[in-house]
Amino acid sequence: MAAVTSAQRPPIAARHRGLNRADICDQNFIEYVRDWDGPVRSAPAMDEAVLPGSACSAEAFLDLFESQLISRHLDLMARVLRVRNKVFYTIGSSGHEGNALVARLTRHTDPAFLHYRSGAFMAERFRKLPGMDPILDSALSFAASKDDPASGGRHKVWGSKPLWVLPQTSTIASHLPKALGTALAIEQAPRLGHELPIPNDSIAICSFGDASSNHATAQTAFNAAGWTSYQKLPAPVLFVCEDNGIGISVKSPGGWIERNFSERRDLDYFYADGLDVAAGYADVARAVEHCRRTRRPTFLHLRTTRIMGHAGTDFEIEWRSIEELVAVEAGDPLLRTAAIALESGLLGKDELLARYETIRANCFAAADDADHRPKLEKLEDIVAPLAPYSPDRVKAEAERSDYLEKRLDIFGGEQKLPENLPPRHLAIQINQALHDLFCKYPEALMFGEDIAQKGGVYTVTKGMHKAFRNKRVFNTLLDETTILGLAQGYANMGLLPIPEIQYLAYLHNAADQIRGEAASLQFFSNDQYRNPMVVRIAGLGYQKGFGGHFHNDNSMTALRDIPGLVVGCPSRGDDAAMMLRTLTALAKVDGRVSVFLEPIALYMTKDLYAAGDGQWLFPYPPTDQSMALGEGRVYSQEADDLVIFSYGNGIPMSLRAAREIEVKHGWKVRVVDLRWLVPLNESFIAEQARDARRIIVVDEGRHSAGVGEGVITAIVEAGFGSKPLKRVVGADTFTPLAGAALAVLPADSDIVTAAADLEPVH
Repeated sequence: MAAVTSAQRPPIAARHRGLNRADICDQNFIEYVRDWDGPVRSAPAMDEAVLPGSACSAEAFLDLFESQLISRHLDLMARVLRVRNKVFYTIGSSGHEGNALVARLTRHTDPAFLHYRSGAFMAERFRKLPGMDPILDSALSFAASKDDPASGGRHKVWGSKPLWVLPQTSTIASHLPKALGTALAIEQAPRLGHELPIPNDSIAICSFGDASSNHATAQTAFNAAGWTSYQKLPAPVLFVCEDNGIGISVKSPGGWIERNFSERRDLDYFYADGLDVAAGYADVARAVEHCRRTRRPTFLHLRTTRIMGHAGTDFEIEWRSIEELVAVEAGDPLLRTAAIALESGLLGKDELLARYETIRANCFAAADDADHRPKLEKLEDIVAPLAPYSPDRVKAEAERSDYLEKRLDIFGGEQKLPENLPPRHLAIQINQALHDLFCKYPEALMFGEDIAQKGGVYTVTKGMHKAFRNKRVFNTLLDETTILGLAQGYANMGLLPIPEIQYLAYLHNAADQIRGEAASLQFFSNDQYRNPMVVRIAGLGYQKGFGGHFHNDNSMTALRDIPGLVVGCPSRGDDAAMMLRTLTALAKVDGRVSVFLEPIALYMTKDLYAAGDGQWLFPYPPTDQSMALGEGRVYSQEADDLVIFSYGNGIPMSLRAAREIEVKHGWKVRVVDLRWLVPLNESFIAEQARDARRIIVVDEGRHSAGVGEGVITAIVEAGFGSKPLKRVVGADTFTPLAGAALAVLPADSDIVTAAADLEPVH
């Protein structure tokens, strides 16, 4: 970046401690241009280099400069209008305007997952399609207007459906795994015969800050990218690290990004000066061309700075010296861009300042327009894109059976179709249902740890790899964050991912990939983008001979509070098959994210009351049968002396206890299998509680924040809280090893004891 002469430096008065730093940066630019006295060349033609030796043409330069000015004035507008409650977001892009280069040199069909300082990137990408207005669209988002085309007023996001910018909220590295997943999907989909929604040579773009690069989730993505590259698998992702040297107030050590990333053999490193668009143009172009041509993960280290603080509420003067602030502000990239415009003869001082003020006026006019647009007010409008459900269409899709010829081939003939076989246990029926779904959906993929040749640690996916080969059923590296990031990437490209998390306990370190990313995308994109997927998770307690808290994990709290997520938990094989049909149909029709929670202890269970009775084996349901969301199963519907609510392992326990209670007390006992844990079907629960004389809720989860709390709340809020009621629930503890595990989990006898403790009903 060219040095700023003393005549061009901000005046002493502008450095006063009490002044607003945004005002100072604004005034600095105006004074810099007004006082310019440097040499001026003859203006180049539009197709000539803006400066001798630069790869950036004059035409490209003027476009980039305008995008930078739009970004800057959106920041300045937000700082002014936030205090008037006209806009609601002040994390700005000032100092990062060089990211316009990345937008300029990529395509609008390259999916982009952006850092929140991407105003100039967005302004430049808007040029890729005619008739779009970056200023108004951004102003609508700043103002939380219902007319915001990105999120419908739900959050200030950089996003655009036609421009393939998938909206992020406040990304701190959580978007990197799904960017890598998208890159892998771009390569894998054509090999499956699946038509991509974008050109086959597209790349995925992912930008983030230097501080975010240290986050565990970012490191996960870099490692997975390198792991992929090491195996010579194509992964065209462009990681753009916008290095401004600071994260809120914590400085990155000088040279850290280059030292950390420049020598990784399986992640190709490029550097570009984002503070000088003329100098940085060629280097950004080289990185983009390399990524697109080689299909290798590429790391672009883009030099930036940060002026005007982290956000409008960040008063840097309270923790940063005035001398340091002035030095940072003197490095404003817009000063360098202005110098190039003046030195090259492309713009005179008056014309440049006129453009500057015109864009300022346009931003404030757009903000005024946005302020007068309607806002989100009604709850039903706010949540409309969160959890769409089209029950008739989902049912029709779940029961669609136009793939029977493929089934005959996969299962080996009519007599070997699962519905023509004897009743089977849960694990086999899940396996059969997965084979069915892979026949039905050629775009379906299954991946996770040990799920391919081994068939999973419980053999639930046995035979899938042999039947559908490595293109559709494959092992991943041992990292749940990567697994869920891959799932989002495949979903972005129109595939149907069915990832497996080996144990429920392993989900917790990666849960934000569902909570903060996959399940939030429909909401924050106003249902323009979706992450349809069915996440299979083996979990819950009661394993015998193998356990401890990593394998007997009953903590479902991390799932229960995720808005829009669906969680199903079968207790028997026929239910599992129908639920999987419904969940995949829900993904296809409504784009939903769901978790299929499989009780490990019931995988191989055959008997219910006594060894050898075979009463927990069930016939495979025909392919035209499914199950509506929230639909429970009721055993002994007419019984009303005692109603037991439960799910998963609790169902066979409750049925055994019910038989003992009927003998001991003479009560008729109804057992209700919830089957769907998120969201709970409160009306169904209330209906079952209505005529109950006594109620027991059996919840193998923990005492605090378990599913049972939601069941009891539904009963009480329906007006049935005065009925005699008990909860049988797990203890608030980690699960110990071996037989001690059974001491912290509910048992049949606990249900019988709870029944005896209920007050007599006269």
